[in-house]
Amino acid sequence: MNVSFTEKQEKYIASQLQSGDFQNASEVVRDALRLHEVYRHRIIDELRAEIAKGWEGETSSRKIQDIVQDKLSAAKHSDN
Repeated sequence: MNVSFTEKQEKYIASQLQSGDFQNASEVVRDALRLHEVYRHRIIDELRAEIAKGWEGETSSRKIQDIVQDKLSAAKHSDN
């Protein structure tokens, strides 16, 4: 597998190696991927929880047109 990095990313990897926390670039990348996986799972879990709150919460009496109108009114007032 070939992976290309930007100059900024290469500098970051080099700085991590210089810090002594990692022995090679592969360790830095593997650590970044582990953190990304944890972050993604957390975000997905948070989104699922918010969706569940919406499904389980009270039903709004407002119609879509009411919500759109309120948003348009708020946008007009923020422009002034």
